[in-house]
Amino acid sequence: MHIAKDKIEVKMQVPGVVIRQHRNFGDARGLGGFACEYFSLDAGVDTTPLFRGLQGNACQSPHWGYVLRGQLTTTDGAGVQETVRANDLFYWPPGHNVRVDADAEIVMFSPQHEHGIVIEHLLGQTAR
Repeated sequence: MHIAKDKIEVKMQVPGVVIRQHRNFGDARGLGGFACEYFSLDAGVDTTPLFRGLQGNACQSPHWGYVLRGQLTTTDGAGVQETVRANDLFYWPPGHNVRVDADAEIVMFSPQHEHGIVIEHLLGQTAR
């Protein structure tokens, strides 16, 4: 699920202030503490081999985020792909892989327990 900034409904606009809001953008109930993450990613990075060994060979943490620059494509367990670009908000549910199409910087908010497991797995994969 993603949405471009100009597609987010303007809820308030007064001189010097524009507030946009898109409701029901993923569900965070019961996920505990959240981590704020800043990723810098080079074009060509593909998480598919790194996530091997995780359930479904995919990241099992949901993420909410914003693309500062670049372009990324996610693929879910059913093979459905979705591309996000600069200025898009996104929600990636559990069960995804990511390919970086163009050098990217993203800010994400993730449940720290679930994403911690994924990051530990990544560290193990890259230490080989």
